[in-house]
Amino acid sequence: MDKGSVHIFCGEGKGKTTAAIGQGIRAASQGKSVIVIQFLKGRMVEEISFLQRLEPEIKLFRFEKSDESFDSLSAEEKEEEAQNIRNGMNFAKKVLVTEGCEVLILDEVLGLIEHGIVTIDDIRTLIEAKDDETELIMTGICNGQELWDCVDEVTQMSTIHKIENNC
Repeated sequence: MDKGSVHIFCGEGKGKTTAAIGQGIRAASQGKSVIVIQFLKGRMVEEISFLQRLEPEIKLFRFEKSDESFDSLSAEEKEEEAQNIRNGMNFAKKVLVTEGCEVLILDEVLGLIEHGIVTIDDIRTLIEAKDDETELIMTGICNGQELWDCVDEVTQMSTIHKIENNC
């Protein structure tokens, strides 16, 4: 990935977060500062504790407060979490504007569009806030095709074949 690029990892297949975190680890191993902001991930304690062991080279942030997945929340709880998520988006913009890192990973940010928490224009505003040196990596199931005119690379993850356990 080139300096200052914008990359989307998308698709129904597994590996989007893994690929994004892999890019972050690669950048951190080169001495670059990396921030990961995760959205809509719920409370996967094992994943969080592993990623936290990568600090201070890779800093992890989650703004959601609920232990439940977003989809299982009541309408009132969803609105509260949506505000927490928007706070995360504001933090992401601040990081970009202040050049707070060299690589910013917004994990599952494209899912926020599907949930109506942010709009395509909100994501565009984030991309426009990025300087020429910062790499921005975004993930999500949806491909964010409306953003393709302002991104450098889109990688679609798909499962070609799945082996059923017949044993």
